Amino acid sequence: MPAAAARQPTLDIRVRPGEAADIGALVDLENEAFTTDRLTRRAFRRFLGSPTATLLVAEQEGRLAGYALVLFRPNSSIARLYSIAVPPLLEGRGVGPALIAASEEAALERGSTHLQLEVNETNARAIARYRKSGYELFGRHLDYYDDHGNALRFEKRLAVAQPTSR
Repeated sequence: MPAAAARQPTLDIRVRPGEAADIGALVDLENEAFTTDRLTRRAFRRFLGSPTATLLVAEQEGRLAGYALVLFRPNSSIARLYSIAVPPLLEGRGVGPALIAASEEAALERGSTHLQLEVNETNARAIARYRKSGYELFGRHLDYYDDHGNALRFEKRLAVAQPTSR
């Protein structure tokens, strides 16, 4: 199959809340997608039960196609896209943008006005995706990751629906 055909957007992506039955597949994806700073089975379990976290799972044809983890701080209007992962074989097929959009919706539903994230400064593909999705660079963390990599900090002001006048 030509590379261009393999990168065609997929239209059958379903995003839903994560559940305990997803943990095994989430750990497998985490190990496939990341070499350091991985979430553990225990961490996924903890986040699934946390009132300050929303774990979203993308499915394609009934199989795990990615996840996004959004964290919320009490009394803060800023949510944090803590982690997002898509299997390498599904990159470029619309899973990432679907998860980002669902994360933004989840943040809005919880009253957040901004969504922030960190990304390894060497991850050009993710940086381009965040910029394309409307995120703006606002800072940098040196020696942020376990491998001593630096992180760029991005933020997006979320579109809060304005009340309509009658």
